[in-house]
Amino acid sequence: MKNYSEIVGWASSFILALTIGKQVYKQWQEGSSEGVSKWLFIGQMAASLGFLSYSLLVWNPVFIATNAVMVVNGLIGLAIVLRHRRRAKSGADAGEEPRTAGNLAAKNA
Repeated sequence: MKNYSEIVGWASSFILALTIGKQVYKQWQEGSSEGVSKWLFIGQMAASLGFLSYSLLVWNPVFIATNAVMVVNGLIGLAIVLRHRRRAKSGADAGEEPRTAGNLAAKNA
């Protein structure tokens, strides 16, 4: 029965990491983090670091791997949000229209 539980754990871990990773990639690809709070990633990283610590203490490889990946996803997501905000602010300071999903869609139409 332990093998079954390991399979469920690893499959769930893969799905979670893929889902969050896809969202982070989408933000990077679209060049916009409109509507995404930096606190989402800060909170997610804080929780993942806590869960990673717990997982190490109880030595659960599934959760160690999952939470390590989630910390990295959170760092990348936060970096993208901050970069987009910095770019939007510097563009607004220079009189340019900030890059948002709506503006990008209009330019590509």
